[in-house]
Amino acid sequence: MLRRTEGIVLRTIPYGEADLIVTYLTHDYGLLKVFAKSPRKIKSRFGSSLEPLTCAAIAFWGKEDSPLPRLTQSDIIHPFQSLREDFHCFMKVSEIIELITYFVPERDVNRRVYSLLLETLHTISTQFPPLAKAAGGASSHSRTEGDSRELIMSSFKVKLLKLVGFAPKFDACGRCGRNGERFYLSQGSVLCEVCAVDVGSSIRLSAALNRFYQDLLTWDTSKIRRIRPADKILTELLYLINTHIKYVLSKTLRTEAFNHRTNTV
Repeated sequence: MLRRTEGIVLRTIPYGEADLIVTYLTHDYGLLKVFAKSPRKIKSRFGSSLEPLTCAAIAFWGKEDSPLPRLTQSDIIHPFQSLREDFHCFMKVSEIIELITYFVPERDVNRRVYSLLLETLHTISTQFPPLAKAAGGASSHSRTEGDSRELIMSSFKVKLLKLVGFAPKFDACGRCGRNGERFYLSQGSVLCEVCAVDVGSSIRLSAALNRFYQDLLTWDTSKIRRIRPADKILTELLYLINTHIKYVLSKTLRTEAFNHRTNTV
């Protein structure tokens, strides 16, 4: 059976001498792995359409329950080349890709996640031109650009967690609905003083941080840079969200650890 959809390349794995296994996030089939025949040859008909982050109209052939259907066509819609050319930007986006592969089950259709990823890639590629090369060939960017990218990353993370059912609850006690000021990782929620007895360690949640979190959930990604959080609030939210993700997954994201190391060098 031949099927068609639109998909974004998340990653590729070499198979044999010239073949690839390509992982897409697709509009109609969710997370999808396909077999691409000979795309690593010079005269491949797929060209550059299998580069990571490329959005393409694809066709694939196989039985409905086939674990690895064969890719037969891939036509580029949005190449997102600038995102691959900027090393620091690509590593940030790679963190997004890793999150999707962990939180989105294969063949589980979630068009809102697909739209969120596509909108996020468009926002980053249009609002951040390729970074200028500093002396010695290193990329340079202003602190403002770096903060804005962290803002978009925060927006993507909180929205993704909401869409896949793992969003932390900040607005009220997760047990009784009363007000709470401390977030408990083991509960994935803030708890009031009564419900928090003997629960364990917690992180204090300020009213400003909670408002910022709610803003990120409701604002369109393309307009997210209009929000101007204090550096402290943005840093605190990222720490809280990353800690929550680490608890849910029971491990640290590889890309997050790599980004932390490169930022501290």
